[in-house]
Amino acid sequence: MKKYLLLLMVVPFWVLSATPRVITLGGDITEIAWALGVQAELVGRDTTSTWPEAANKLPDVGYVRQLNTEGILSLHPTLVLAGSQAQPSSVLNTVAENHVRVVTVPGDNTLSAIDQKIAVVAAALGKTAPGEKLRQHLAAEIAALPTTQLNKRVLFLLSHGGMGTQVAGQETAADSAIRAAGLQNSMQGFTHYRGLSQEGIIASKPDLIVISADGLKSLGGEAGLWKLPGLAETPAGRNKQVLFVDDMALLGFSLRTPQALLALRHKAEQLP
Repeated sequence: MKKYLLLLMVVPFWVLSATPRVITLGGDITEIAWALGVQAELVGRDTTSTWPEAANKLPDVGYVRQLNTEGILSLHPTLVLAGSQAQPSSVLNTVAENHVRVVTVPGDNTLSAIDQKIAVVAAALGKTAPGEKLRQHLAAEIAALPTTQLNKRVLFLLSHGGMGTQVAGQETAADSAIRAAGLQNSMQGFTHYRGLSQEGIIASKPDLIVISADGLKSLGGEAGLWKLPGLAETPAGRNKQVLFVDDMALLGFSLRTPQALLALRHKAEQLP
């Protein structure tokens, strides 16, 4: 009896709760958890977790790369599912020290990584059987993607309020997505994201511009897009070829990514 009372004094009450309280950190992780049918167990999510729409009703613990301990612990979680981008690690370590189970979900910007994400999330949630069905469905979608290369050059633009427009180089999620669709990233010779350069844009000769709907909004709409330095002088600019995407669907390498890649490929196949 004394040992039990001591346990109650040391362990927070929510850890002893029979009902799991889950926080998902990463839009890709939230999508998977939702698809596994644990909506009733979710008590929080990060800012990038905006799909499905109902997920926006969950408390927001902040941007996945700038987490804080207080925001997470205030929701009394029993389990935190942290995507590969969840930072800083010191916050997750502190959360774990407060008797919260923290599961890091590995993953990179490849289609094969999605299967691994599903497997880890499903195991952590005790949803192995639904997870297997989800993995099989995903495998079928990936198998249906075109595998032949198409000689079309794609330029991915990153634009958010308060920062200048940037282009995606190599070793980015955008670069991986473009290549997974059998297309070419028009930006070569550098890694990560780089500020917009008129000379670089013209020299890259993109056939298609890809930008998120939110990014387009920050530019003032499509008219503002074509006013970016050098863009009107490219094949994409002259033909007004642009694809608006949900950036998490395309770049998150999660459940919606195969369909986003298929939409990108179909758009490229229709280019002049």
